[in-house]
Amino acid sequence: MIRSQENPRFVNAVLDWPPTALIARLALVSAYLLGAAVKASDFPGAVAEQVHFGMTPPAFWAVLTIAVEIVGPVLILTRRWLWLGAGMLGVFTLLAAFKANAFWAMAAGHDRFTAMNAFVEHIGLIGGFVLVAMLDRRERAA
Repeated sequence: MIRSQENPRFVNAVLDWPPTALIARLALVSAYLLGAAVKASDFPGAVAEQVHFGMTPPAFWAVLTIAVEIVGPVLILTRRWLWLGAGMLGVFTLLAAFKANAFWAMAAGHDRFTAMNAFVEHIGLIGGFVLVAMLDRRERAA
């Protein structure tokens, strides 16, 4: 019988499988890598996005966004200064959540609900970055 404190064997097998950690880190940063690729391949669109959000000068913010969306994931995936990559993406995600999903300033309705949902999803990603940094620190200390 499995006690509530123990994982089932198949869960332990997945968690103990060496590629699991890399796959999980890749899943966590995949949206940022995709975002960087899309922005880099359509730089005028990336600049237009910054204009839409009121960022000036927009070309500077487009370049910075692309850089953060590339460097942060690379640091997390390679586990070199993982804490820095997680911090970069966490701060970026928090700023983006406030800038792009200001649901509190919207009238009640579908758009507000959608923005609130996106905001909360961004907060969840930030929690993921904190956890990946904590797990990396614990693994290195062990």
